Formats: sequence, C-alpha cells, structure tokens
Amino acid sequence: MTTTSVMNSRNAVSVIVHDQDTDTIAAVLYAARNWSPQPAWTVPGGKVEPGEALDEAAARELKEETGLLVDPADLVLVHVIHVEQGFDQAGQFVLFVFATDRWTGELTNTEPDKHLAAQWVEADRFPEPAFPTSVQALAAYRDGGPSFFRYGWSVATV
Repeated sequence: MTTTSVMNSRNAVSVIVHDQDTDTIAAVLYAARNWSPQPAWTVPGGKVEPGEALDEAAARELKEETGLLVDPADLVLVHVIHVEQGFDQAGQFVLFVFATDRWTGELTNTEPDKHLAAQWVEADRFPEPAFPTSVQALAAYRDGGPSFFRYGWSVATV
C-alpha cells in the first residue's frame, strides 16, 4: 500500500480501577480544552513516554491523575484501541487499556488544572458525556476482553 501521509503514531494507556465491593470505577472529568469543546468523562490515563514500558506508564499516569497507586504487575491488559485521529488533532494513537482491582491510596483530583473531578462512578453506568474510547474500553472490559477496536477509521475495501 502506498500512501503520501506521514505516519504519526503514539502510544497511550489507561487504567480501569474497579472497586469490586462497591462495583464502581475510578473516573476523571476532563475540563473543556482546545481539543475537547466540553468537559468529558474518561478513565485515568495518558501518554507513554519514549522508552517507557506500557504497564509502568499506566501505573504512573494513574498515580499522576488520581493519586491511586498500583503495582504494574497487578495490571491486566483488557483492550486495545487504534484511534485514527485523536481529539488533539495530533494524529493517530494506540490506546492500551489495563484493569485492576488492587490499589492503594485515596481517589483524588491531583490535576485540578486539567480535571474538574475525580470520583468513583457506577461500573455499568459511566457518566456522559464520555470519551468514546473510554465507553468502548469499559464495554470490552465488561465483556471479558481483551479485544481490539478501531475508532475513526473508514472501512477498507479490498
């Protein structure tokens, strides 16, 4: 396949922290930004730094956004999403979604400059509006993952 576009692929991670006792999920409410015209709910996560292992990046991002601490060994890969164009318009990315029911710490909005809230939400009723990738990841997690999903890509004809 020949293409004239430049490949700009990034890795991102997110963590579904599931409190089995209360059947709730840790969630953050992103404030409106230049790439998100309205606040939107998502599961905690972010970009993987160059040279960083995916599970370690997931644990780092979870701590940075929520104050929750997880051992990377307690993270299970439950979903992968290949996004054609991120909300930030910086190109495609691959989102690796991990899940855990083991953590320490208290859920806190540790980045109030980015998030309006961090809170436990019902596992089967994620609040709206939500990032489409979070909705898809939670559905895959509930269905037993792992699975793969494409977001924003047109269907290829052969």
